[in-house]
Amino acid sequence: MPGVVIVGAQFGDEGKGKMTDYLASRADCVVRYQGGNNAGHTVVIGGHEFRLHIIPSGIFYPGKVCVIGNGMVIDPEALFQELDDLLNQRLKLARLCISDRAHLLLPYHVRLDEAEENCRGAERIGTTKRGIGPAYTDKVARLGFRTSELLEPGWEKRLEAMALEKNHILKQLYGSEGDEPEQVIDWMRRYAERMRPFLTDTSLVLAELAAEGKHILFEGAQGTMLDIDHGTYPFVTSSSPTAGGACIGAGVGPTAVNLVLGVCKAYLTRVGEGNFPTELDGPDGEEIRKRGREFGTTTGRARRCGWIDLVMLRYAARVNGLNGLLITKLDVLDSFPAIRLCNAYTCSGGTIREFPASQRLLQTFKPVYEDLEGWQQDTSGVRRYEDLPAAARRFIERIGEVTGLPVMAISVGPDREQTIMLQELSRQAHK
Repeated sequence: MPGVVIVGAQFGDEGKGKMTDYLASRADCVVRYQGGNNAGHTVVIGGHEFRLHIIPSGIFYPGKVCVIGNGMVIDPEALFQELDDLLNQRLKLARLCISDRAHLLLPYHVRLDEAEENCRGAERIGTTKRGIGPAYTDKVARLGFRTSELLEPGWEKRLEAMALEKNHILKQLYGSEGDEPEQVIDWMRRYAERMRPFLTDTSLVLAELAAEGKHILFEGAQGTMLDIDHGTYPFVTSSSPTAGGACIGAGVGPTAVNLVLGVCKAYLTRVGEGNFPTELDGPDGEEIRKRGREFGTTTGRARRCGWIDLVMLRYAARVNGLNGLLITKLDVLDSFPAIRLCNAYTCSGGTIREFPASQRLLQTFKPVYEDLEGWQQDTSGVRRYEDLPAAARRFIERIGEVTGLPVMAISVGPDREQTIMLQELSRQAHK
């Protein structure tokens, strides 16, 4: 596994945390390359649940390296609250490194996010109101505050100027009050000293590990359909969760990546606004939500649930260059007498087999379903593919046939051990 990228192949919440944690046992370093504390990855070890928002999912392996890459936006308060929660449980953790080129998420970003989303009314995007969008806006507008500035004398003056500007925008544009600049500076002082020892050129760290032949795992947040360029715009996040974002967000070249794996649920969920052709509003959707415990790790919001969309999955395979799929939560479908897969859409113009750019068009599309027999057996204790019910194997094989991708692993429960690893992954990862 010299350089492996794990991406979400749907709307996020696919179970990337579990799969990253599982594969991290074979890696020397895990890198989180984009997003912020608007994403949540859940890892279950020995029945104990850990919820991560900023720290990479490989943190539970002492002796390894975990990197928060330059492509992330970091809320220092959220970061150290998360780290302290882990340390308070007396866990042995991996070595944590933070990029000195990552951008900081500051209190005025949260206030702007809230004000902007509230102002949109019916056109709201459905953000987590964690300040992620405004922090990335500042980054692209060349107004961001990078972690490396905490190593420079006089950073307080620059932060004071930024806070004054944001207060003016909040007051004049949204009629909202911001924090006084001195409050923002005091808030940053609480974390600056503690953050400095973690700061380093993480691109160099990764280059040195690669030169030593170490194995690096790149972990994305959110999912392909929330990518700022390739997702269901404008109902997307502010960064690139796709595989291409791994190189930019970690500071490595494309030759550092040998394998790209897409994580998808055996069904489909979405948090927030935006089109969702296979969404289920009735009892089937409620059954999936209940059995899958489909509530957001970060916000606690109930996730919208529906059948798996293979049109979307084929699109995700193309834009990420996926080499294989990791399918999670197969056990959630154990109770259904029939399982549906969407493999096309219909509209007034006929049948559509490729995912559209236009959300207005997508809103008019109806899913074309293929029905398969359910297995109605408990799969949570299965550890070998051949021991799965025949109908479950047919469902998995059909996903592979339609997407043209090998299924390399299957998750049948939240715990690290509830994973069926297929032979293909072992061979690919060690090429």
